[in-house]
Amino acid sequence: MNSKYIKENSNDVVHHLEYNAERSHLIIPEYGRHLQKLIDQATKIEDDVERNKAAKYIIQVMGSLNPHLRDVPDFQHKLWDQLFIMSDFKLVADSPYPIPSREVLQLKPDVLKYPQNFPKYRFYGNNIKYMIDVANKWEDGEMKSALVKVIANHMKKSYLSWNKDTVKDDVIFEHLYELSDGKLNLIQSTEELLNTTDLLRTNKRVSNKILPVGQPKILSNKNTKTGKPNPVHKNQNRKPL
Repeated sequence: MNSKYIKENSNDVVHHLEYNAERSHLIIPEYGRHLQKLIDQATKIEDDVERNKAAKYIIQVMGSLNPHLRDVPDFQHKLWDQLFIMSDFKLVADSPYPIPSREVLQLKPDVLKYPQNFPKYRFYGNNIKYMIDVANKWEDGEMKSALVKVIANHMKKSYLSWNKDTVKDDVIFEHLYELSDGKLNLIQSTEELLNTTDLLRTNKRVSNKILPVGQPKILSNKNTKTGKPNPVHKNQNRKPL
């Protein structure tokens, strides 16, 4: 038996166990606790040269944990920022990049201003209203007339995508007149929009592209050549044994 071996007391071993609930909180858990302890040790080094050497070594270790990001621009900058963040901004080291501050990281972004529009005709969408507002600012001419015609055709297409029925051009012109506050008036014009059948065919083609992959299509029981129902095989309705 080896004389250097000292039998440990089981009570002492249990007493020195570490539980996650008793450990300190990890600032960036992706790097693990060992790297966090390494940073804590480097923070306590008093010699500036040794502390800077330890900081560069930690940066190399952090880079080796993410080899797929080595060719990403400003990757080293990100590592240095994470190093100071994980040290709770207590590490004093010569960084080749500006050292981040706690105040900057705690700044909250500005609240996004979501559009709170409640249009009368929701099936047209907000983009149609934006296009109409832009057309109102244009001067009269061929460009404005072409834009108004494009808007009217798009309104008819949107109308048919939500209302599976035919719609007259007069209805679209009245809606355009109302949404433009009376500035775009095609009610008395002889302008004709795209055919309803063509628009319905276009909407159907687009909806077929949106169908998820693998979704079964409903097959008709009619023969595509004759238009008559396919004959039923005599054993088709036979019950299994």
